Amino acid sequence: MQDTGLQMIGNRLSGEGSQTFRAWAPAQQEWLPQEFREATAGETDAAVLLAAKAFPVYKKTTAAARAAFLRAIAASLEALGEVLLQTASAETGLPLPRLQGERERTCNQLRLFATLIEEGSWINARIDRGTPDVRQMQIPLGPVAVFGASNFPLAFSVAGGDTAAALAAGCPVVCKAHPAHPHTSHLAATAIKQAAQETQMPEGVFSLLQGATIETGQALARHPQLRAIAFTGSFAGGKALYETASRRPVPIPVYAEMGSVNPVFVLPGILKENGEALATQYLQSLTQGVGQFCTNPGVLITTGNADSFKAALQRGMEALSPGCMLTPGILSAYQKGLQHLNTLGARALAKAPEAPGKAAAVLLQADLQQVQDNPGMLHEVFGPAGLLVSAGNVAEMYAFAEQLEGQLTATIHGTPADLEAHAGLIDILREKAGRLLVNGFPTGVAVNHAMVHGGPWPATTPAAGTSVGTGAIYRFTRPVCFQDFPEGLLPEQLRNENPQNIWRLANGQWTRDALT
Repeated sequence: MQDTGLQMIGNRLSGEGSQTFRAWAPAQQEWLPQEFREATAGETDAAVLLAAKAFPVYKKTTAAARAAFLRAIAASLEALGEVLLQTASAETGLPLPRLQGERERTCNQLRLFATLIEEGSWINARIDRGTPDVRQMQIPLGPVAVFGASNFPLAFSVAGGDTAAALAAGCPVVCKAHPAHPHTSHLAATAIKQAAQETQMPEGVFSLLQGATIETGQALARHPQLRAIAFTGSFAGGKALYETASRRPVPIPVYAEMGSVNPVFVLPGILKENGEALATQYLQSLTQGVGQFCTNPGVLITTGNADSFKAALQRGMEALSPGCMLTPGILSAYQKGLQHLNTLGARALAKAPEAPGKAAAVLLQADLQQVQDNPGMLHEVFGPAGLLVSAGNVAEMYAFAEQLEGQLTATIHGTPADLEAHAGLIDILREKAGRLLVNGFPTGVAVNHAMVHGGPWPATTPAAGTSVGTGAIYRFTRPVCFQDFPEGLLPEQLRNENPQNIWRLANGQWTRDALT
């Protein structure tokens, strides 16, 4: 038996289960030979208990030590070289340049979190030296579970943003690998284990569980020692975890990013001035990565004369090639989603050429009244499918925006005059999405201090958070205050002398000065 088919529980490998699964090679349209063992209930329990044992030690590590750990993970991932990229490409069908960029993003976000915690102000220290004397800071929640995503085998997976944020906060991680890329997940986990050993982190700070069934995920959601869950995937999967975690004797937060249709509103002025160029840009965004992005712009809303715009969309769509989706299950769900839209009355506007075992891009159309009568048209179809909705006038476009469910993103295209005249649309969409864009497309998500990747239900749960950017760290912390504590018993960050020289809100004023 090869080591790659086993669970990684702290520093040891485990293969207690007899049930196995294999990954699919999309480019070759065949199952890969390597077998992976499903994690057993005992292995899941062992991983969580080891994380719980590691937490009292890990939460007390210094910011410098955790930063060194995160940087060591990035270096270990880079040291895997072409093996990591070739393995990920075999399991996902994604091209090497895309995966090279994704590895760079993964390592950059690990290093970004390292810099964040070294600087220290993220703990949001607040001091009120009144009567009583009250001092507040963020502390880690405890062991957390991270679920890898299908569509980003590196950046939203084992060593991705959720893991980076949790480890930066001081929380041990039990990762549930996505069954679409188990070998890639094992390689990334090996890099984390090596980094943990090099930087002398406690055993159990990270473990990896494999599995293609739902049992391991549900067992994690029920486990009494876990304190939070981070998930990126389907609405059904995220909601199932959320409901299980909510029914626990002690409920825990589930930070589930479940996708959306990411509406794009095209205002009349820019439609007239720049419609053909917008059509080209829209199709590029819609079909990037065969449409397998949670920020895929699945709904396009226009008003006014859109005939030339539609013609440009048709020409562009017919010139596209079909692409490989990540798994047969994702392809099947895409095809069923298209059939469902047809059943609800959506009509085909344009379709790319088809090929066996591949996904052809499709653009459907419907008028506003059809969509209002059939709200199921606005449910995500994961893949290169777009729905063009025609509003009779701007007032109808506003009404459509008011009726939207929560979204990860919402985009407005308009001339300066358009945007000034339709500021009310921006105000509506602010309540509907976590990220608003003007004259762009949402499929690129920058990793920085200001990014929000989240949104109101059903895009994510809860809405008060982000899974991308340094703000993601707050999903794995909670505030605690110390009242009338002697100076020597306070955490360093809250002591009068401010030995770490961090920004603090002291008596209502932001300062780095020591308190006298």
